[in-house]
Order: sequence, then C-alpha cells, then structure tokens
Amino acid sequence: MDKMIPNREQAFELLKKYNKNESLIRHALSVEAVMLHFAELFNEEDKEKWRIVGLLHDLDYEQYPEQHCIKVREIMTEHNWPEDYIHAVVSHGWGLCVDVEPIEKMEKVLYTIDELTGLITATALMRPSKSILDMEAKSVKKKWKDKGFAAGVNREVIEQGAKMLELEIGFIIEETIKGMRKVAEEIGLKGEM
Repeated sequence: MDKMIPNREQAFELLKKYNKNESLIRHALSVEAVMLHFAELFNEEDKEKWRIVGLLHDLDYEQYPEQHCIKVREIMTEHNWPEDYIHAVVSHGWGLCVDVEPIEKMEKVLYTIDELTGLITATALMRPSKSILDMEAKSVKKKWKDKGFAAGVNREVIEQGAKMLELEIGFIIEETIKGMRKVAEEIGLKGEM
C-alpha cells in the first residue's frame, strides 16, 4: 500500500481518535499554529507539513504517556503515514523519551516551541485579561526566570532548541506568541478582550 500524502483533516481526525482531553487538543492546536507561523516566517515551501507535524506531535501522549514518542511510530505507521512525518513527530522527544535527534529545521522548531507554548499559555492565563492577545514577550521572560512558575515546563529544552536554530530566545518567544494569537479563540486564550 502506498504511503499517503497527509492532509490537515486526516491529521485532526487521527488526533481526535487518540485524544479526548480538551487541554491536550488545545495544546496540539497551539503547536500547529506556531509551526505554521514559523513555516511562513522561514518561507518554507511545505507549510501544510509543518502544521500537520505540529498538530500530531503528542498523538500518543494521552493514551500512552509512558511510551510517549515511541507508540506514535506504531500508530502513524499503521495509518500509512510517511516516514519523514513520523521522524519529525518522534524527534520532539529527543533526550527526554527517545534518542531520535531533530535534524530538519522543522524538527528543531517543533522541539523548541513545544514546551514554550505551555509556558506562554500559563503566563496568559495568569493575566487579568486571561488573553494572549494583549500579552507581550516580556511577560513570558519574567515568568521564565521564576522556576516555580509552570515548573513542568522544561526550559533547558527550549534553550537547547534555540541554540540548534541559532535564534535568540526572545525572538522565539515573540514569534511563538504571534503564532498562538492566530488561534486565540480555539485554544481558549482570547480571554476578556
């Protein structure tokens, strides 16, 4: 059977098949939006691929948290997904749960922004407006220094990703916020604006 050429609709169906948790779906939509934003920023040809990889990156997390980034290979292979999509999804767990290193620019962006979207979400929810629309990067940078805030966010991964991409963390934070703003309503961060 030939490998399929995935589209966003198929990706979203697959995500919903394995994920029922609202916050995990919102996280997937956040990462998807940010991946699309970076693809546009870097003038990448295959923007659809970037967004689909972002959407599916935690496909196995809800049902198989102990096998995160491992079980996903099996699931995507069963559904005839191309190897480059599978590798991209698996590689975001590099050094955490797998030894598959992010090599392509797309993979490095995913590795970097996955944790960051969590920190940005937590920061936005602490604001009086509960919105990402009026939030600036400096708010996130302030929270970054407070290790007790969003303690589950692995800041080292974000730093390592920024080094891989040879980009300033401030720039990455700013662009990640811009990407998430595009889907503020869908991810529950439109707030009181």
